[in-house]
Amino acid sequence: MKKLLIKNGHLIDPSQSIDADADILIYEGVVQDIWIHEKEKGEDIPDDCVVYDIKGKYIIPGIVDMHVHLRDPGFEYKETIRTGTASAVKGGVTSVCCMPNTHPVNDNETVTRYILQKAILEGSCDVYPIGAITKGQKGEELAEMGLMYEAGCVAFSDDGRPVMNSLLMRRALEYSKRFGVPIISHAEDINLSANGMMNEGGVSLRLGLRGIPAESEIIMIKRDIELAALTGGRLHIAHVSTEGGVRALREAKKAGIPVTAETCPHYFLLTEEAVEGYNTNAKVNPPLRTRRDLEAIREALADGTIDIIASDHAPHHKDEKLCEFEMAASGISGLETLLLLSLQLYHEGVLSLPELIKKLTQNPATILGIGKGTLCKGAQADLVVLDIETDNTIRADEFVSKGKNTPFDGMSLKGRVVETFWKGIPMLKGITPLTG
Repeated sequence: MKKLLIKNGHLIDPSQSIDADADILIYEGVVQDIWIHEKEKGEDIPDDCVVYDIKGKYIIPGIVDMHVHLRDPGFEYKETIRTGTASAVKGGVTSVCCMPNTHPVNDNETVTRYILQKAILEGSCDVYPIGAITKGQKGEELAEMGLMYEAGCVAFSDDGRPVMNSLLMRRALEYSKRFGVPIISHAEDINLSANGMMNEGGVSLRLGLRGIPAESEIIMIKRDIELAALTGGRLHIAHVSTEGGVRALREAKKAGIPVTAETCPHYFLLTEEAVEGYNTNAKVNPPLRTRRDLEAIREALADGTIDIIASDHAPHHKDEKLCEFEMAASGISGLETLLLLSLQLYHEGVLSLPELIKKLTQNPATILGIGKGTLCKGAQADLVVLDIETDNTIRADEFVSKGKNTPFDGMSLKGRVVETFWKGIPMLKGITPLTG
């Protein structure tokens, strides 16, 4: 196998505190060496080395998306492991963590092994299963977490459904401590949500749609924080969308409670007003909130209260969105837009580029303990060549994902994924080597 040299890029790797022009040497899918310009001189390029000159472009570690719905097994008409992982690498994502709300639910080691084996056969990136907290995600009995962990699960969640039984949630946090993995909370009080369809407020009143109050999320975040404090178990709050939720997380972190949190691009770029016109592509759970909530999410990203940006990739068949708002499925197809939409936080001065990349790479990898999100010597050569200044337009009809459901269709932004390398292999054929 030939060595591969990516030269003249600007490397940003928060795991090594690198923000500098650099060359990266890759061999057999592993990072062999990094040469920082003006500090280190690279060795002579071997004759059989494939060279990519990416002058003017950035190099970052492959994105780790810890909140993805691959829909496989059971809902392959929405997405498959093949299409979902192809969608991931198009967006610069080289590690996806798939939620368990499949059919059958990933609540046992057999389903976990099926996902991993299919990912080996058909996947375009690494896949890490997240197991269900309760059997069938019914919230009645704990699933066999130990067997799923041994089979390859990296966390546990009933995402899509909250664990309403506080005793069960306590037991899950206690049990997960044995494996050192997080419990990921879908923080929603379903009694308060009461089959709501969007954020409760003036817009929902005007549109005549049943609303979901912010307190539905806030109350459950506070409950789960208290249970984490009680048990010492590692708690991760998924898709934070409210100012009150941010406030609760900030207080918990100050108190030293083991809690981390994520949000998604639609919560720091869109508000409930995106639903105007009964736009089903803006129907998501938790719902899009107010401008005040959006600003609180941005502030929490800036001060570190929110650790991670994830896509919550939720692809749906077009017929599940082309219907009455009340009947439409909730969710946004987000793998191909995660990095580019997040990049707007840099362009708008909310985060520095290293801070942003850390929330997409190092932080999720560290929380999950999967050894990704870094380009240190010896690491798997998962990386993205990124153009941060090129004008671009999101076009849903060009998505590789089966799900074209996005409220960002037609949005103009700055940034483009030029190439994604997975295990040192260029997956997009977006750049041509100079030699080799």
